[in-house]
Amino acid sequence: MNELKSRLFKYLEENEDEMIEIRRHLHKNPELSFKETETANYIESFYKDKDVKITRPVKDEHAIIVEINGHKEGRTIGLRADFDALPITEETDVPFKSTNEGVMHACGHDVHTAYLMLLADALISFKEELPGTIKIIHQHAEEKPPGGAKSIVESGAIDDLDEVYGIHIVPVAGPEFIGYNKGPSFSGSSTFKLTINGLGGHAASPHKTHDALVAGTNFVNTVQNVVSRRIDPLDMGVVTIGAFEAPGGYNVIQDKVTIKGTARYLNPDLEEKMYHEIKKISDSIALGFDVECDLEYNYGYPVLYNHPKETERVANILNNSVGDYFQQLVEIPQVTGSEDFAYYLQKTPGAFYIVGSKPENVDQPYMNHHPKFDVNEDCMLVAAKSLAEITLNRLDSNNE
Repeated sequence: MNELKSRLFKYLEENEDEMIEIRRHLHKNPELSFKETETANYIESFYKDKDVKITRPVKDEHAIIVEINGHKEGRTIGLRADFDALPITEETDVPFKSTNEGVMHACGHDVHTAYLMLLADALISFKEELPGTIKIIHQHAEEKPPGGAKSIVESGAIDDLDEVYGIHIVPVAGPEFIGYNKGPSFSGSSTFKLTINGLGGHAASPHKTHDALVAGTNFVNTVQNVVSRRIDPLDMGVVTIGAFEAPGGYNVIQDKVTIKGTARYLNPDLEEKMYHEIKKISDSIALGFDVECDLEYNYGYPVLYNHPKETERVANILNNSVGDYFQQLVEIPQVTGSEDFAYYLQKTPGAFYIVGSKPENVDQPYMNHHPKFDVNEDCMLVAAKSLAEITLNRLDSNNE
C-alpha cells in the first residue's frame, strides 16, 4: 500500500486548489442545522457523475452517504464530516465571508466537508486498486441536538461498518499538529430549563409574595453542590448556569424566573445521576419557597468514547509520518466540549482526533464558535492525508 499511498498523496496535493475552492464556497454559503438544503445539494452534485452509490439515509433530513466499492470484498470503513453552520454573525474580513446574514461556519465544518470531498474523490480515482468498501458520511446538524449522527445511526445506514473515523479542526496549534485521546475523550452534555412560578407583589410587602427571584438564586447556588458534593472527585463534572431571566422593576417582587444551563460529564454513568440531583434540588426549592418549579431536562450528546485499540492503532499509523506532512503527534487531555460523533462510536469501533488549524502569524487565535474564527487552510491537506493513511491501512487485510 505504500506505493498507492504516495500516488494518493500526490493526487491530493495536485488538487489542493479545488479543496480550497470547495471550502470557500461552503464558507460563503453557510446554512443552519437541519436547514442545509443547498449545502447538501452542492455536495451531492459533486458525486453525481462518479462511479459511486449515493443515498440520503434519513427522510426529510440532509445527510448524504457515498459508498465507494473496491475491486474485492474486505472491511467497510466509515469516514465522516459534518456540514452545518452556526447562528453567528461573521466578523472576519476574508473575501469569502458569509453572505447569509447571521449564519457562519464558525466551527470549521466547511473545512471538514472540503477535505473529505477531495479525499473521497482521490479514493474513487484509485478504487480499482482498493479492497473493501468506504462509506463517506456527509452529516448534517452536528451543532443542534438531537444532532444528525443519531438519526443516521438509527436509519441503519452504517450497520455494516467495521470501523469509523473522524476529525475536528481546532486552532490550538498550527496544521503541523495532530492530537488524540483514548477512552472517554469528549464530554457528554445535557441541557435544562427551570421555570419558577411564584406570587409577585410590591417590594414593600414581601411577606405577601412567593418570591420567584429569591427561589431562583437559591437554585443557582445550590446546584453547584451537584459537582462539589454529589459526584466522586475523580469524575469530571460541571454544571453551568448560562441564563437567569427575571425582568422587572426596582420595586417589584418577581412572580416568574427562567433559568437555563448545561450539565457535562465524562463518565457515562453520571448522565442519569446529574439529572436526578438537579431534579431533587428543583423539588426542594419548590417546597422550601412555596413556588412551582417546572424542570425541562434534555439529554444531549453522549460521552464520546474513543475505542482504545482503534485509537492506539491510529496513533501508530500516524506516528510513522511524523516529520513528513505534519510534525507533532500528541496525546491530548480530555475535552469538555461535546460531539455527536459519539453516536457512531457507540455503534462501531473507531476513533475521533483533532488537527491543528491555527492561522499563520497569529499568537492568540479566535477559537471555534467565535465570530472572528478563522483557519489555516493548510490543515485540510493534513486532515485528508491522515485519514487517507488510516483508510489504506485498515482496508489492508494483512493488518490486524
